[in-house]
Amino acid sequence: MKELSLENRKRVWVTLSELYLDTELQELDFRYMATSFFESSFTFEEIKGIDQYEVFPVFFSNLLIPAGEWAGFDELILVKNIMKWMETRNKLDILAVKCLYPIYGKINRSYWKKIEEVYNQIRAETLR
Repeated sequence: MKELSLENRKRVWVTLSELYLDTELQELDFRYMATSFFESSFTFEEIKGIDQYEVFPVFFSNLLIPAGEWAGFDELILVKNIMKWMETRNKLDILAVKCLYPIYGKINRSYWKKIEEVYNQIRAETLR
């Protein structure tokens, strides 16, 4: 991965990690996330793919723990864990993600709808 692309991707990873905290997102969170995604070099659909295949496999288990992480993930550890996942994953791992994401991804489905709504508002404001 090119250095600039990796730095851009890291910012997206950190933003996406907020979906996996044991907290309830608020309007300001949706605005922050949508703005971060809009300012990245990725399309909204690419960001959803980054979530599914890069962030979700590493952090979804936090949503399944009764008292999961809520204060925020350490950025260095977050990046290290995602990089390790990406370096070691195989076709079977990808297949597992394809099977698990539709099931556990439902947890964040309403958040994704709100983020996309705000993202589209930002895009519309920019086009004016």
